[in-house]
Amino acid sequence: MKHLDTRSPDFQTELEALLAFETAQDPKTEQIVADICADVRRRGDAALIEYTNRFDGTAAHNMTDLMLDQNDLQAAFGRLPADIQTALKTAAARVESYHRRQKLESWHYTDEDGTLLGQKITPLDRVGIYVPGGKAAYPSSVIMNAMPAHVAGVGEIIMVVPTPRGERNDIVLAAAYTAGVSRVFTIGGAQAVAALAYGTETVPQVDKITGPGNAFVAAAKRRVFGVVGIDMVAGPSEILVIADGTTPAEWVAVDLFSQAEHDEIAQAVLIATSQAYLDDVQTAMERLMAEMPRRDIIEASLANRGAFILARDLDEACAIANFIAPEHLELSVENPQQWAEKIRHAGAVFMGRYTSESLGDYCAGPNHVLPTSRTARFSSPLGTYDFQKRSSLIQVSEAGAQILGQTASILAHGEGLTAHARAAEMRLHGSTGK
Repeated sequence: MKHLDTRSPDFQTELEALLAFETAQDPKTEQIVADICADVRRRGDAALIEYTNRFDGTAAHNMTDLMLDQNDLQAAFGRLPADIQTALKTAAARVESYHRRQKLESWHYTDEDGTLLGQKITPLDRVGIYVPGGKAAYPSSVIMNAMPAHVAGVGEIIMVVPTPRGERNDIVLAAAYTAGVSRVFTIGGAQAVAALAYGTETVPQVDKITGPGNAFVAAAKRRVFGVVGIDMVAGPSEILVIADGTTPAEWVAVDLFSQAEHDEIAQAVLIATSQAYLDDVQTAMERLMAEMPRRDIIEASLANRGAFILARDLDEACAIANFIAPEHLELSVENPQQWAEKIRHAGAVFMGRYTSESLGDYCAGPNHVLPTSRTARFSSPLGTYDFQKRSSLIQVSEAGAQILGQTASILAHGEGLTAHARAAEMRLHGSTGK
């Protein structure tokens, strides 16, 4: 891992180089995705079946082979051991409880002239959630994407998940059952995103698509944005740990591993105020690495984008954290709430030595779909509010029209929009309507 010191005159340059990540879109990927999306839009189910058989090694003859209903999901749940059933229900309940507190409510007020103004909150009609499949199973992604939509009151939640070689993962399907998913299609890739965005003879068009995926899925989400809404186009996973030296080095070492094991371009960074503590963590990492089944991925990730940063004090560490705006920030310090007050930019803040980031990934309650690549400076975690929309309410009284009409008339004439002005003027007392 790289070693940076805030006392170095080149520190800021070195930090920016560490954070730099090539986000340019690969033209070949973009063209492949464009062709797939256009084909699915044109040929519907036929294209969807063809691409699924080609890319996932399946042998579907029609869409019935690629569909699962509530009975199928319930059956998958029933096949699981009791401890996994309990874990799924516990995680879903905690995520539901947290997200119910995010639910927006309609409101209105009446001003002094009797004009009613307000905001009406309504859920989206139908959403699609994309769940990765193949190398690993992600029941946590199912819960984190579906439960906020369920809490928001979305009418129908459609899940898509690839099943390479037709292998269906019971824990993923059980998570869908637990989190209130309506229907599942065992499709993936750009073709699944296109099907959700445009609709086919069998797959209904949705209003918004959420959930992570590979480069082809990300490119497809960018392409269909505007036809439907999307949550975000996420980059590699990140963790930043700020440690004051009071947390066992082994704990911090494994916390860094927990994000590095995602893939070779994930980022794990530790900021500490003591070189001796940084050395202790490095020693612990070297000792524990052999126990990690995904050792090759972790080592590549740490070598590519990992770093130890020596800071003067915790105030400086928090300032660096605000510049990095990490996806996950662990404050592994004494009095973590005090230092959390200094954090302005982070997807999620994990406070105290007992709060490992992995608890947030699965069952703490807050969402694990978080902004990456410094976008926490201006974006937020996925939440119930992402599955609700706001409509303004305006009911102008007769008295209010006399005041607002004059103001609107003046401004409309100033913009050269005569019809706008005339519409306001016609409601004024004494207007001839001519």
